[in-house]
Amino acid sequence: MASVLDIVRGISQAAANAYDGSQDEKYSLDGEARKIGLKREEGDPIIDSRVVDGFNVRMSGPILTISYQSDIKLKDVYAGDIEADVEEMIQNVANFLKKEFKKITGDALTLTAEGDVDVLVQNTSKVRVFVTGKRNYKVGNLADVIEVGLPSEERLDKSIRDFISLGKQ
Repeated sequence: MASVLDIVRGISQAAANAYDGSQDEKYSLDGEARKIGLKREEGDPIIDSRVVDGFNVRMSGPILTISYQSDIKLKDVYAGDIEADVEEMIQNVANFLKKEFKKITGDALTLTAEGDVDVLVQNTSKVRVFVTGKRNYKVGNLADVIEVGLPSEERLDKSIRDFISLGKQ
């Protein structure tokens, strides 16, 4: 069983392997093409018009939060279900992280979705909007980690608690 630090480092390296340009073997450091499922992977990154989208991961106890952001046209928001599109992109990122984590560490990464996708659409101009979305995943490999926000146990001595209670009068 891998330690907590090994799992967090594996997730961090898996996310780092998704840099812009890694989808094409001629721009990749190790010569291996990586398909994440983002919109920016379509076309050539040097000569084609760029699509601005990307993702971010962060850990909080045993919870991994995947955030996705994109700059899209307003007509695309009204044309379809933007929440489903963002949810699909976040799921593509989660699948990529699992696959890349397996390559890096040799262990499987277990991600269980918690709750719905949280999507925010903001106007940039009359033509373009900025879309952000995030979803929390419980990392199954981190069973021994205490969740952030749980109440702490009482560790003060009785004499210190009595002293503090004198000041509350």
